[in-house]
Amino acid sequence: MPFVPLPFVVALLLFILLWVVARREDESAPNLPFLCLILVAALQSVFTGLRWGYGISEVGYIAPVSAAIMPSLLYAGVSRLVRTSNRRWPALLGIHAKPAVIIIVLVFCWREAIDVALISIDFIYAAAILWLLRSGADGLRLAPFDGAVPAYRAIIAAAVTLCLSGGLVDMLVSFDLASGHGDRAATVIGIANLFILVFVGVAAAAASQSHVPLNAAEPAEASSPPDAGEDAEAIARVNELMREKGLYRDANLNLNRLARRAAIPARQISAAINRATARNVSQYVNGYRITEACRLLSETDQSVTEIMLAVGFQTKSNFNREFRRVTDMTPLAWRERNAPDVAPSLANPAGG
Repeated sequence: MPFVPLPFVVALLLFILLWVVARREDESAPNLPFLCLILVAALQSVFTGLRWGYGISEVGYIAPVSAAIMPSLLYAGVSRLVRTSNRRWPALLGIHAKPAVIIIVLVFCWREAIDVALISIDFIYAAAILWLLRSGADGLRLAPFDGAVPAYRAIIAAAVTLCLSGGLVDMLVSFDLASGHGDRAATVIGIANLFILVFVGVAAAAASQSHVPLNAAEPAEASSPPDAGEDAEAIARVNELMREKGLYRDANLNLNRLARRAAIPARQISAAINRATARNVSQYVNGYRITEACRLLSETDQSVTEIMLAVGFQTKSNFNREFRRVTDMTPLAWRERNAPDVAPSLANPAGG
């Protein structure tokens, strides 16, 4: 079959991706659930190749279990960026190991129910992830601002993929069985699973770039909804930290850290900025960074990379994305125009 070598190629690429992400040097702790998710996705690709490429049916006892582990790893990785629970890892392991235990029991007692169980697990965890991120990119309170939006998009894409995975594969297989003799069922399963594994693996890699800061205590939340005066006070305090303290230059700045410095609950800051500017906090803070970058591009001969690091960005892709969002041009194009008089104003740092 033409697709037989593909699972092993995909597995090799995922292992390389895992190696690259794990070697990323950072003062923060790595997001271990996301790293484990990439590893399990790579192993799942190997199982797919062994089962459908070489007819090793014994793999069928292992693959469903690893498939049940992947949604819980994705949820655990997101939870580390959201920090919604103070439970210790033994308690969390006990909670998130239940899907795998259920599948193990079904493998030996009721194999016909495995597909339905896996689809249910995917949907439950995907719904839980979407609920965690119902407030948007600001929900990733422990993700550095420069990468919060890409991480949010990657996680949403992975959650949607989980929702589509089981149902889509089953639908394609059922269609093939209904229209013929099921000769292409193995090919459909192999290709569909590989697509899902690659998508989830890459999404986990993108999200894992937002490492979890060490000693990240979560500030207390507001007990009641803020009024307009409290919104103005929160925004004024944030602006003071940005303008006078230059807090936006902190590359590891995130919503929780900003909340601690401002002595204002994270949820109140997020809601105030969202209501006042129709932007999330990461875009608001990155607006200050881009304003400063525009000034440096116009008034100094520093390289784009030096400026990127000086204003608080860690990667060129995030810097270029945010620069284009605010100015509608690239940093080099801005420098060539040398027009500091049209730089985004600090009075409206999020730009447009």
